[in-house]
Amino acid sequence: MNSKLLTVSLFISVCLIWGTTWFAMEEALHSIPPIFATGLRFFISGQVLIILAILFNQPLFFPKGKRKWFLIVAVMYFALPFSLMIYGEQYISSGLASLIFANMPIAVMLISCLFLALRLEKHQIFGLITAVISLCLILSNEMNIDGKDCLIGITCLGFAVAIHAIIYVLVQKYCDGIPVLTYNAMPSFAAAFLLFFVSIMFERIHIKSFTWESMSAVAYLGVVASVGGIVAYFRLGQVSTPFQASICFLIFPLIAILISCYVSGEVLSKQSLLIMIPLFLGILLTKMPKRFFRTRA
Repeated sequence: MNSKLLTVSLFISVCLIWGTTWFAMEEALHSIPPIFATGLRFFISGQVLIILAILFNQPLFFPKGKRKWFLIVAVMYFALPFSLMIYGEQYISSGLASLIFANMPIAVMLISCLFLALRLEKHQIFGLITAVISLCLILSNEMNIDGKDCLIGITCLGFAVAIHAIIYVLVQKYCDGIPVLTYNAMPSFAAAFLLFFVSIMFERIHIKSFTWESMSAVAYLGVVASVGGIVAYFRLGQVSTPFQASICFLIFPLIAILISCYVSGEVLSKQSLLIMIPLFLGILLTKMPKRFFRTRA
């Protein structure tokens, strides 16, 4: 397969995987409690990732001097944010949830300014302000329609994005050089057992009531979303530029919104759909390299 075809195939795969993940989480919630469902997801993905790490001869454990980050990654990168995501989807549509998560590049950029002393270009500052204002308008508009329950879901997703972005930036700073499978395999597997313990303590689990649809959704999240999404996006980052890879964050929410509309009949208001245009333009500007404007000039 030539490089262009590989890049396009990986790009489409990432967009489809990320776009369908949100509906799968919504489907899993129909009969499985959110924390237990997330634990099952990582119990499945952790085993697959461990096997892949062994096959590709990558270490299972973090290197000496960085092992304290193992527990931090397990809790703060996997267990907590992903539980907040699926918990929040009990109160908002999968389309709106994906739209909030699409602002991950904005959150990472803001955290990078704080922890990595990242200096933003003028076009990035303009894009950041545009994206933040647009997202606030969309969330305000949706809350006015759906009320207090919507606020709970938005808050959960907001915290999930913030926590995910903070750990992502800190790991970039302190855990550079750890292979991707090492970083994901054992921490996600450990997160599964932590979530099982928390679920037993706080959730009512009735295994006999689990439907085939919900179990299939969890299996999809474990194998396709967690393993396939990780491998495809990592490979995409190797064969494309960071700007090209970041465009996935503009495409997958559209797929999630279309699925939510088609399957569940849930759709954002017309005002919110229109405000998505400046939101996506703002996100695009934050990831656009400076040389793009120099070339145009």
